[in-house]
Amino acid sequence: MAKKTKKTWKEMSPAARAGFVVVGIAQVSLMIAAQRDISKRPAAQINGPKAAWRAAALINFIGPMGYFILGRKRPGAGA
Repeated sequence: MAKKTKKTWKEMSPAARAGFVVVGIAQVSLMIAAQRDISKRPAAQINGPKAAWRAAALINFIGPMGYFILGRKRPGAGA
């Protein structure tokens, strides 16, 4: 079996380069949105410690999506 080698940026097709850039922009945008929301939202409206969510939001797509789905308390839920 032939071993696959990683392509360099110059070896990638224009479509692959564009896709790579779009995914990167989406990932950074989600991370920034999560970090800003954590900063502006009172601790009482966040499930768990803010510091833990800040650290988790740095993990690719999983962290920010986890924060937006699980980290924020829903309006009217509870107290």
